[in-house]
Amino acid sequence: MPRYERRPEVIDSLTPEQYRVTQENGTERPWTGEYNSNKRAGIYVDIVSGEPLFASSDKFESGCGWPSFTKPLNTDHIVEKADHSLGMSRVEVRSRHGDSHLGHVFPDGPRDRGGLRYCINSAALRFIAREDMEAEGYGDWLDQVEG
Repeated sequence: MPRYERRPEVIDSLTPEQYRVTQENGTERPWTGEYNSNKRAGIYVDIVSGEPLFASSDKFESGCGWPSFTKPLNTDHIVEKADHSLGMSRVEVRSRHGDSHLGHVFPDGPRDRGGLRYCINSAALRFIAREDMEAEGYGDWLDQVEG
């Protein structure tokens, strides 16, 4: 089993937007994220730790302007925290090992798929295409990805 951890050298190499989102709890502007319209088969991992977070098979078009998923690949890689910032009550989603701010989870997702919408910033993610998963060490997750 790979070891996922917060890696300072990766944090130092983040773009200003990736740093603002993952390390300062920022939010990218809607419709601007690199993965909002991505329809390729694969998985999304934490840009800081590499821990697998979401599968393309759980991605859906929510119309909110950010990539949306019905569930995480592995709940052990996700931490949910109460977030009362900006005068709202929300549930923040962070990566467990990277401690990256990813986005928020809302109870307005597709009912037939569990009813949740994980609204995630593209800037917190790295996409690994299905055909590259084995070579990049994510072969154990292939059965979670259509294709």
